[in-house]
Amino acid sequence: MVNETLKYPLGIRLWQSEMRTDQHRLREGYAFALLENCSDSYRFTALADASRVADIVRSFASCLPEEAFFILEFYQDFQDDKEDDSEDPVPTVYYSPYLPTEELLSTIEPYLHRLIHDGFVGFGLANNRAGMELFYSEEKVLTSFTSNHIRIMDLFTRHGLTHQPDLLHPADYGHDHLSLLCHPRETLPEPFSTMPESELDYIHFCGELTEMLDMYPVEESLSFFLSKKDQDAIEKRLANHPDFDEYCDEDFGSLLLDWNDFVNECEAVFEGDLWEYRQGLNLRDMIQYVVEGVSATLRQKILDIVAEADERFQKNLVDRRKRLDPPGDLPVREDRFWYRGMVRNQGTYLRRDLIRQGWYKP
Repeated sequence: MVNETLKYPLGIRLWQSEMRTDQHRLREGYAFALLENCSDSYRFTALADASRVADIVRSFASCLPEEAFFILEFYQDFQDDKEDDSEDPVPTVYYSPYLPTEELLSTIEPYLHRLIHDGFVGFGLANNRAGMELFYSEEKVLTSFTSNHIRIMDLFTRHGLTHQPDLLHPADYGHDHLSLLCHPRETLPEPFSTMPESELDYIHFCGELTEMLDMYPVEESLSFFLSKKDQDAIEKRLANHPDFDEYCDEDFGSLLLDWNDFVNECEAVFEGDLWEYRQGLNLRDMIQYVVEGVSATLRQKILDIVAEADERFQKNLVDRRKRLDPPGDLPVREDRFWYRGMVRNQGTYLRRDLIRQGWYKP
């Protein structure tokens, strides 16, 4: 049965002025709609009593394949030398590598209720290859992306949530975010009331999780969703090329993130040698091969994801009248700009190999 009076996590407190009329009372439930420019994937949003969230997360994990990755979002320490104090702080998003789903669950279990209740933390589980993600935001709203909407509807229904087409969220009303440290210790329920302050500090326990799971930061602009249908089309395309078929079973989203990481490394100083540099360019070869062999909608989606990294990489190239010979033949129509020129910030090993190859001539 749906709760008539929603019990919020400790990290959300609606303003008293918002609580005075019944029409402003939030209730449990879920809503869903097709993702924009997508015919087979849905975005669910759900509001659930705080007592239900842990079980919903565990049930969702049971729907995932054997492997998944963990998503963690939290506000880090502010920088003292921040140039513009007028800018609102933004949380940092971390991804773990793909790990056995059961291993992920057992790792986060001791932290689960702190993640749920702290008002400056969001977290989730996902498997892009299966086209499934569940995220519990700092606004304490559940969001799920999936191509199997029946499964998610059934999951929410089993946990007492009903379809509410006009679902309202805490963000629709005035509210405050509170960390667990904001509450007087004597008012906290167990197990929080007996925890040391360090264990209630989200900076501390989120830091522990990022270290244990070997998590890495991901730029907010690189948040995207590829459906199972998208991934199947990409897999079929990669299987048609002998140099790329070994990547068929991998999450293509991870390869897109790898390209962005390579561009970031080149903008700083590329410390690898020429072979390693070519491996980075090979990622962009693979992306181009895919976009020229899939539907126009999926092609544009992928190009939009890599557009910023592509632009930054082009700006970083010097000596663009020269061309680094691309390996082998790649049946693509577009000119491969990533082979024209060389990144300006070359480490010792890359510069050495370029000299040996004759890139620099007297």
